[in-house]
Amino acid sequence: METTWVLRAAEAGDVEVIAELRAEVMRPDLERLGRYDEHRVRQRLRDSFSPEHTSVIVADGTFAGCVTVRPAEDGQWLEHFYLAPDLHGRGLGSAVLRSLLERTDADGVPVRLNVLQGSPAQRLYERHGFVVEDEDPIDVYMIREPATARVP
Repeated sequence: METTWVLRAAEAGDVEVIAELRAEVMRPDLERLGRYDEHRVRQRLRDSFSPEHTSVIVADGTFAGCVTVRPAEDGQWLEHFYLAPDLHGRGLGSAVLRSLLERTDADGVPVRLNVLQGSPAQRLYERHGFVVEDEDPIDVYMIREPATARVP
């Protein structure tokens, strides 16, 4: 059964539900890396939350996740892309990412992101044209050139 979804503009009041989702989604990877902190995982989202660049993902009429696309000097940054765990593996993440990348391709700028070392999300990003640009013991930094700049 296909999930019907839409993106809506985030509001300041969305910060706590997004912070809770972040804590839930990131916990396994942060624990594996020895970096999970119950307070810090939520506070980092609160400190960087920008409703003007964030969209809430609504699937079948219910809060399903969020994603931020923030402008930067050298393109755009894809941040805080979280889906409710019960929706993982159903194609929703790919559908949302495809939609966002169509928009960034139209802008003709690269998109960057970082993902935790060993996170299954890295495979999703690679399937959508992201390549590793750099990495450290905690993060993998990825970039995707706009479709018009990539060679098929």
